[in-house]
Amino acid sequence: MKVLVLGIGNTLLTDEGVGIVAMRELEAHFSTREDMEFLDGGTLSFTLAVPISECSALLVIDAAELGAAPGSVRSFEGMEMDRFLGENRKSSVHEVGLLDLMSVSRLTGHWPERRALIGIQPASMDWGEALTPAVAAALPEICATASEIIGRFASHPDSAMHHDMS
Repeated sequence: MKVLVLGIGNTLLTDEGVGIVAMRELEAHFSTREDMEFLDGGTLSFTLAVPISECSALLVIDAAELGAAPGSVRSFEGMEMDRFLGENRKSSVHEVGLLDLMSVSRLTGHWPERRALIGIQPASMDWGEALTPAVAAALPEICATASEIIGRFASHPDSAMHHDMS
């Protein structure tokens, strides 16, 4: 089983880069795991459909409009992730891109059955290379949530791709 951890964002726009920062922390933590791939998805492109098609589990980390206090962390797994992307397509440029990537992946039959999105409520998306204090303080929670999800992925290995188009 191969787990793809995909960090999304722009590290030049303060909290917009939280997905990349968290992905890098996880990469350092899980550096000895050969069954994991860590990818800086930047601000997304359709080229990501290839690594998504090659993984058996997908974990996406991104700033997301949750309607919550800055630094709030929520995770969405499986169909819940799909629903969140579909219902919230106007809350971030990336969610539109993720929705498009999901659609392409489903059309090609490669949308992983084991998939999750960790969304973090940003405080600011202005120019700046550092996370705001509220979002930086959430990094341990983000990494703990990611570790739990990765553990669940690993405890139910499945080499087959999920082809449910519902």
